[in-house]
Amino acid sequence: MNPSGSKNDFLPSDWATIWARTTVDLAVFGLTPEGIVDSWNHGGTLIYQYEPEDIVGQHYSVLFPAEAIAAETLGAELKGALAHGSFAIEGWRKRKDGSAFWASVVTTAIQDHAGALTGFVKVVRDETEKRQAHDAVIESERSFRLLVQGVSDYAIFMLSPEGKVTSWNLGAQRIKGYTAEEIVGSHFSRFYLPDEIAAGVPDNALATAARDGRFEAEGWRLRNDGTRFRAHVVIDAIRDDAQTLIGFAKITRDVTERREAQRTLEQTQAALFQSQKMEAIGKLTGGVAHDFNNVLQILRGNLELISTRHARDEWLITRLVNALDAVDRGAKLASQLLAFGRRQALRPVSVNVANMIRGTDDLLRRALGETIAVETVVAGGLWNAMVDMHQLENVLLNLAINARDAMPDGGKLTLELSNAMLDDAYVRSLSDVPAGQYVMLGVTDTGTGMTPDVLERAFDPFFTTKPEGAGSGLGLSMAYGFVKQTGGHIRIYSETDHGTTVRIYLPRTTTEAYEPAHVVSTRLMGGSETVLVVEDDAKVQATVIEMLSGLGYGVLRADNAEQALVIVGSGVHVDLLFTDVVMPGALRSPEMARQAVRLQPHLKVLFTSGYTQNAIVHAGRLDEGVELLSKPYSRAELASKVRQVLGSPGQALPSYAAAIEPRRRTEPAALDILIVEDDDLAREAVCELVSMLGHTVVQAESPTQAFAEMARHKFDVLMTDINLPGMSGLDLAQQASSFCPGLSVIFASGEPVVTDETRAFTWFQLLKPFTFDELHAVIQKVLDEADTRAAH
Repeated sequence: MNPSGSKNDFLPSDWATIWARTTVDLAVFGLTPEGIVDSWNHGGTLIYQYEPEDIVGQHYSVLFPAEAIAAETLGAELKGALAHGSFAIEGWRKRKDGSAFWASVVTTAIQDHAGALTGFVKVVRDETEKRQAHDAVIESERSFRLLVQGVSDYAIFMLSPEGKVTSWNLGAQRIKGYTAEEIVGSHFSRFYLPDEIAAGVPDNALATAARDGRFEAEGWRLRNDGTRFRAHVVIDAIRDDAQTLIGFAKITRDVTERREAQRTLEQTQAALFQSQKMEAIGKLTGGVAHDFNNVLQILRGNLELISTRHARDEWLITRLVNALDAVDRGAKLASQLLAFGRRQALRPVSVNVANMIRGTDDLLRRALGETIAVETVVAGGLWNAMVDMHQLENVLLNLAINARDAMPDGGKLTLELSNAMLDDAYVRSLSDVPAGQYVMLGVTDTGTGMTPDVLERAFDPFFTTKPEGAGSGLGLSMAYGFVKQTGGHIRIYSETDHGTTVRIYLPRTTTEAYEPAHVVSTRLMGGSETVLVVEDDAKVQATVIEMLSGLGYGVLRADNAEQALVIVGSGVHVDLLFTDVVMPGALRSPEMARQAVRLQPHLKVLFTSGYTQNAIVHAGRLDEGVELLSKPYSRAELASKVRQVLGSPGQALPSYAAAIEPRRRTEPAALDILIVEDDDLAREAVCELVSMLGHTVVQAESPTQAFAEMARHKFDVLMTDINLPGMSGLDLAQQASSFCPGLSVIFASGEPVVTDETRAFTWFQLLKPFTFDELHAVIQKVLDEADTRAAH
């Protein structure tokens, strides 16, 4: 009750006491001047977990964690309240169970009317959740700052509304080359190229971001050292809650490598397409060239055979020469097609390219004429190159002629030789060019040059900018195919009215340079050896047989690989196997040749073809030890190559065949010979050889057929194998001698015939395999024996 006696009239201290006791959200308690708790409300119990009887009378320090006491927070609260009347602070406090909470504390000093300190009132709020939320925000911001700062693949920085840099991460420092100290405060336009700054590109980027909220673009930017890089840029406008622009966030990524990778991918795809196109055309041209060369071979062979028969007819010879020139042009065209298709048979050797070019100097000057100056520049220490020397000379001549045509009013041709290294970066987009060491041959003219469209198609076969009839359009494509087949690289640099440079990169070799042998004599040489011609084209076969016969050789023929093996295995001696590479049938020519050499180890092999496929040419090179005569070939080329493969000088024409003709004319009596052999091809081969000696031949495949023939004809000679179906050759000869009195017998066998005095006929032995000379000799013995009997 108050002094006035009014029951509703309370003192302010009463209101405070009631509030303190009833509030539960705040801990309200009093302290003595010494800091002893002397009052405690229900809110204090809920927050601190102390009941009034547990805490009243204790020093308030029990409500502080040890670290707060050590930091003198305890004394600071009371001192602050004494000095200012009230003191507010936040910090960690301790509950009864020892757990901590974040508290907002207000300490008020209580004084009496005289101003003396009577104690303190403390009001405490539990702000743990607020503190945790605050800490979470702080941690999130700190983590974000660390994240942004730690990103090294992206430049992430902030701009003021005016475009000045206000923050800078490590990625920006790595990409652009500036430290934060060097760049913060600068305008971001310093990263742009001068012409873009002049065009207002940086300002337009900020304006777009401010208007649309975002700007994205790609372009060239400058680093601190002045170098350029390709950048992908995103600028986002940053606004506050009132939508006021407060700056920009800018993210920049260095996409130079990606751009280069994309460009490399595009180049690789283009190169793959070009390679596939070239491969497809190459297969087509290879097949065409094969058939075309067979046609040319028939033409050339027959034209040369005609010329040998009518050498005194000047009118005819003139026209034959013109026709042969046309064949040569066709052969060159087919050769260029094969070169483009990478189907020619190369013989790469170690070449000193400088010496080779010096050797072609006179040829080049004659081809170029007096209005074009030629200069050769050779770098010191030039390496040797692994290349087919003859084909490289053709390429160089073709390039020189192209250069001449591009300089109709004269000019200068520069030949440059140097060592070159094609590194991984250069060959990345070139799938068929390995990195490594090369010899570079550059051919530069001062001519009209090429437009980009022409340059793009320069290597395409039959593409030409020359007038109709002035070129085949195969010169550069032939060079391209040859270089690629060699394992090198070729590239053209050209600009209209500024000339053209063709650079050829040839694989380096460390072996000693090859010195070509000098041909001493070009005299046409023949021989008397036996040649087996294996050719599926009947007309080509007939032509070649006549050419070889005219050179003096004994010639056998086979239409395919299987027939050839039967002849070789029959016992007939063969000195040279002359076979086409590409023929129908399951047995390929190279395998047939290997089997033939096993049957007759002395046998020499010469291949011929207008298109070798991959039979004897691998990785663009003729297989080791393989001899090839490319179609079409001349009579002189055939004669020279045959002698080269046989490995002996041979004999100058008139040949052995010419020597046979007089003998045929002076021998009035030709023999009637019955040849008995169960193997068809072997029988045909022997019959053809005997026919070449001018004798009449009848053949039989069995004793039964032989007896039938003897019933119809009288024979001078029986030539028989020993092993025959149904009857041995010995028994056949014994019975045949009674049918044909005076019959001479030749036993052709792989085993010696046992001498038997009881035989009532004249016999001779011919051991398989036998040569043409041995066959001739045994038949001559038969003739001599007949002459002897006639004399008696």
